[in-house]
Amino acid sequence: MLYDFYDIQKSMLAGAGNLASLGAQWWSNPANPFGYSAMGPIVASALDVFAHAAAPRGKPMFGIHEVEVDGKTVPVKTRVACRKPFGQLKHFTKPGVEGQPKLLIVAPMSGHFATLLRGTVERMLETHEVWITDWRDARNVPLAEGHFDLDSYVDYLIAFLEHIGPGAHMLAVCQPSVPAYATAAIMSANKNPARPKTLTMMGGPVDTREAPTSVNMLATERPHAWFEQNVIATVPLYYPGAGRKVYPGFLQLAGFMSMNLGNHMMSHWEMFKHLVDGDGESATATKDFYDEYRSVADMTAEFYLQTIDVVFQRHALPKGEYTHYGEVVDPSAITDIGMLAIEGERDDISGLGQTKAALTISTGLPKKLKKYHMAPNVGHYGIFNGSKWRDEIAPVVEDWIAKHN
Repeated sequence: MLYDFYDIQKSMLAGAGNLASLGAQWWSNPANPFGYSAMGPIVASALDVFAHAAAPRGKPMFGIHEVEVDGKTVPVKTRVACRKPFGQLKHFTKPGVEGQPKLLIVAPMSGHFATLLRGTVERMLETHEVWITDWRDARNVPLAEGHFDLDSYVDYLIAFLEHIGPGAHMLAVCQPSVPAYATAAIMSANKNPARPKTLTMMGGPVDTREAPTSVNMLATERPHAWFEQNVIATVPLYYPGAGRKVYPGFLQLAGFMSMNLGNHMMSHWEMFKHLVDGDGESATATKDFYDEYRSVADMTAEFYLQTIDVVFQRHALPKGEYTHYGEVVDPSAITDIGMLAIEGERDDISGLGQTKAALTISTGLPKKLKKYHMAPNVGHYGIFNGSKWRDEIAPVVEDWIAKHN
């Protein structure tokens, strides 16, 4: 019922948004004399903001068509290199550019699509040959395709690294830091030649006992059964994944929005003022961000619940209790993978020390293969997007990869 109610509400809002969009166009039409009144720009801007907020959103496109390499603009082509039921491996190719380090960017499966890392991909494409994990919306995966949990996640990463081949580097953003670390440990223990040369983890919840945030507290203050009973929904019959148990993306988005509701309200107020003042460029930048931020995907219930249990409640990885199909994952098996942990000073999702913990538990890794970087005055999203990422953090990643390529 939860999912059906949401879809009904979404349809109603979409209809109201369409009317608001028509109203905004009418009030801003040069042929409308009322548009020249003092109230004209205000009414048009208010309707525009509402229409944007109410608009339904699907999966965004990466839309990366060119990038600058060594001072020259080169075309970028995107192709699916490997396709699996719950996700695919996307490869960004640059015809004529060869010899760059191979990099697998592991996008989070946390309610948003991989396009949330568009800025990460664009920046790393300047100096690397890039692949990214492109996870599917679970509501679109038929039940016949089976289940997907943390063990499956690790299997996918191993398969993707093997597809890319030996010599690749891996960069995990936020949530996948834990399964990416487990992948590195398992592949190291098995002497898999496709194991990554380096593993960079950015703002990841490796040990959420360190500087716990409101996100961590939410996961620990309630018993595991509460999550199963209150946030898991069944995909309705009109979706390909009908009958699948999921943690809906709209609930994840609602949680994130409520955490910083004041900031989101101010952002929309600023967008409204920009529209009134005729500053379309600033308003468009805000719109573009929320177009991406509000595009959400469902996670399988088993993946979500296992993550809550293993990562946030039992802290299995830092305790040495993390398992893959029942076998304990040994962090000390990692002996030759250059490991870089990056944290933002103002990260309100993964607190300071949570990602750095990965270096501490890697007891088999020499000190020269470990590096920690704390980005001053950077929040969670600033770690992998925006000017601080492009100008200050990305060079650290590039230098680390170059050193161990």
